[in-house]
Amino acid sequence: MFFMVHVVQQNVSEVLTLQRHTRAHTHVRTQKIIILTIKYVDSKLVSRGNVSSETRIPFHVDLWLWLTLENWLLDFGRPIVMIALPLEWFPLNKPSAGDYFHMAYNVITPILLLKLIERSPKVPSRSAVYLCIITLVMGASIHLVGDSINHRLLLSGYQLHLSVRENPIIRDLKPASLIDSFELLYFYDEQLGHLMWYIPYFLILFLYFTGCFTQTKEQSGVPVSGWLLLGPSALYYWYLVTEGQIFELFLLTFLAMVTVVILQQRKGLRPDVNGLFLFGTFSVTMVLVVVWVTYLWNDPILRQKYPGLLYVPEPWSYYSLHIRDSH
Repeated sequence: MFFMVHVVQQNVSEVLTLQRHTRAHTHVRTQKIIILTIKYVDSKLVSRGNVSSETRIPFHVDLWLWLTLENWLLDFGRPIVMIALPLEWFPLNKPSAGDYFHMAYNVITPILLLKLIERSPKVPSRSAVYLCIITLVMGASIHLVGDSINHRLLLSGYQLHLSVRENPIIRDLKPASLIDSFELLYFYDEQLGHLMWYIPYFLILFLYFTGCFTQTKEQSGVPVSGWLLLGPSALYYWYLVTEGQIFELFLLTFLAMVTVVILQQRKGLRPDVNGLFLFGTFSVTMVLVVVWVTYLWNDPILRQKYPGLLYVPEPWSYYSLHIRDSH
């Protein structure tokens, strides 16, 4: 009997010892599996990072083309359409063709800017982008109303190269408080509307530009399609800066872009193909603005309307003063 109990105890002890060895071995195997898994994941992440940093960024020819076309057609072409089409088609108490162009611009431009941000290699804060888009739409809508009324004033003899109080059709209004109302309209149209429209517009382009840098040494330059679009795009931004009276904003944006390029080059980064296109466009725009200001530097009438150190006349004021009356 004592022998049988001893055998049972010995067998139980052997089983417990075997279980302890098995658990220890299983624990070691589990640790090895976890370590190998972590090393595998790390190697994959590193390889993906190398691939992403060496991948060439394609030129967004579709978005740049659409932006250029809609800017020229819906923004620059808007006042031309209002002047060219017969007045009988669009009575003064109804929206004009230019107003419908402006409405289309207010819808299409935010969509294209959002698509541009979506393709940025470095996506900025969504909250900042949405805030810019909302403010842009508000500013462009304010400008839509003010510009629509301003067009009707032009048809009644309003002269763009003169201030509101100096215009013949406004200076004799009775009561005189009506002139204050027209000056308020001018403030909403040419100042507040432009600032709320163009500050977020250029801020979005700047945020996009800050993500257009790469370490790839074999990154190609601007393709032929980019060079074909650069001229029309720069010419439109010249019109935008001069007619919108936002040279200070454009200058700050351009200087910020130059600063970013210098800082990124110190880190071994350079603009990708889209960054080169945007930076080249703004560089040509700056040259065009300087040429425009130099050409009209000694114009006494425009000097009177645009006083101050930064003298940048509006193209439509030049048209009203020197071209419209001659025809």
